[in-house]
Amino acid sequence: MAAPTARSARELFADLASRRDADLGAADLELGAILIAAEEYPELDLAAVFRALDQLGERASERLAGEPEGAARVERLNRFLFGEEGFAGASEYYDPRNSYLNEVLARRCGIPITLALVYIAVARRAGIDARGISFPGHFLVRCAGREEGIVDAFHGRTISLEECEARLASALGPGTELRPEVHLRDASAREILVRMLANLQRIFAGSGDSERLLACCDRIVLLTTADPIALRDRALVYQRLGWFAAAIADLEAALERASDAGLAEALARLRDALRARLGRLH
Repeated sequence: MAAPTARSARELFADLASRRDADLGAADLELGAILIAAEEYPELDLAAVFRALDQLGERASERLAGEPEGAARVERLNRFLFGEEGFAGASEYYDPRNSYLNEVLARRCGIPITLALVYIAVARRAGIDARGISFPGHFLVRCAGREEGIVDAFHGRTISLEECEARLASALGPGTELRPEVHLRDASAREILVRMLANLQRIFAGSGDSERLLACCDRIVLLTTADPIALRDRALVYQRLGWFAAAIADLEAALERASDAGLAEALARLRDALRARLGRLH
């Protein structure tokens, strides 16, 4: 697949986002992550990124040959990716390069979710069923449906359920009970892509890069068309840019979708304030 332009990358992403969750598989997750990078790197060769994952998968398969099923295979994959290949957690957490799959593959470092994505992609090619877990505060991976096969790709190791419980208490407060069906459930491809974009959204909001921030908001809206929060967040970026009519349109759409009374009231106040401001400009 040739390098897309920024526009065609967005069009491909919109097509992917429009599909039903049931139709989004592992390859679609990889494509979505590559398309996120392609807007930042317009000359990016999508096929080259897939080839890099394929090559890692081939080498992983060679290392795993003869390993028994279960925990031993997971540990061998850990040694391959985090030892031989040198993938590691990034020291500069807010460097946007750590959120782009092509950069993670080239630099061998990333944030939890992008390292998890590499892990999942390589595991799949090596015959291990690995799934992402949207764990509070820190994205994790579960291998082969086993709760004892939970991998922290950022720190390059398998972790126990007891450690998961301790991390949950740290993230949500002491006494929080670990409920596997809630805290260790599989994340969908859509949820993973939203979380990747949300990380970039925070980075660009912090740096004041409104153009890139808006691009993140646009793609989150594509993925979560019924989410009033995503529409509100984009409206706030439009407001920052002085695009009040666009902000009002998003707030109106958010109001139509808001089921929480408090949120609806806040959205209406902001809309009315922007209407008044737009009226003064005219």
